[in-house]
Amino acid sequence: MVRKILLAHGAGGKLSAQLLHEIILPAFDNEILKELHDGAKIGRLAMTTDSYVVRPIFFRGGDIGKLSICGTVNDLAVTGAVPKYISVGVILEEGFDFDDLKRIVQSMAAAARESGVKIVTGDTKVVGRGQADGIFINTAGVGELIDGVDILASNVRAGMKVLISGTIGDHATTILAGRHGLDLPECIVSDCAPLNKMIREMLTAEPQIAMLRDATRGGIAAVLNEIAPAANVGILLDEEKIPVREEVRGVCDILGFDALELANEGKIIAIVPEGSAEKILSVMRQNVYGRNAALIGEVVSNAAGKVGLKTSLGSVRIVDMPQGELVPRIC
Repeated sequence: MVRKILLAHGAGGKLSAQLLHEIILPAFDNEILKELHDGAKIGRLAMTTDSYVVRPIFFRGGDIGKLSICGTVNDLAVTGAVPKYISVGVILEEGFDFDDLKRIVQSMAAAARESGVKIVTGDTKVVGRGQADGIFINTAGVGELIDGVDILASNVRAGMKVLISGTIGDHATTILAGRHGLDLPECIVSDCAPLNKMIREMLTAEPQIAMLRDATRGGIAAVLNEIAPAANVGILLDEEKIPVREEVRGVCDILGFDALELANEGKIIAIVPEGSAEKILSVMRQNVYGRNAALIGEVVSNAAGKVGLKTSLGSVRIVDMPQGELVPRIC
């Protein structure tokens, strides 16, 4: 049987993990790569890279350009680094609109200014009509690791608390609406945002934060299902404490989606010492991108490697790693 790549292989769920462990890691295996964080730590530097293929390229609350800068900045920040420099590679399809390209570039520049990074190098290629989908963007980012900060899954311990910086599923719902012409309330916009300044404030208040991740492809379900086995702990969430907009919940009910699996582009998961949780929450809520921050669960010593959800009915269900992204080409 000839195996083929599916859209789900790029969605951050089970098939992405399969691709990573069967093909990529065996080929490139080294001690830095094995950490499998959103960025690599190299001495006192952090480095990350990402590619952006979102469809549609313009959406409520952002566009592929803003998304590429914010995503790169956030991947660096959750390693415990201060983002500094970004490279940008652009692949354009012949016939792409000049005005659209200018709008995207200006959006990237605005996001870079807000996050305090410099776009210092790049490349542009053009392919023939029908050989791409308008525009694809690749980025790489470099940052300086903050002294005294050590963000690693192995630092996660039973008793620690799980925080989220705001409502989940907004980005995926916005992309879904834009792609299919759905009419949603104006309050539903992509959460695409640079979170590095909020993260720096959190780490200043509590350098001993154990783990940070931005909950993009696969949502918080994917992120926590990566952390739990890496830390050899269980994670128990409380359904009633997870912030979800009623409009997003309604879309999930209609389409049969699980909000825990929906992608976000401006939300972080933080696993923090129990005694620091309220202090860190207060810091997050003072930032414009953390006003709806909430304590949503805790790390437990039993059920190692598993993520559970205490439901509103009082039962506990397993939150599994998503098979694939519910909405493909989300970023």
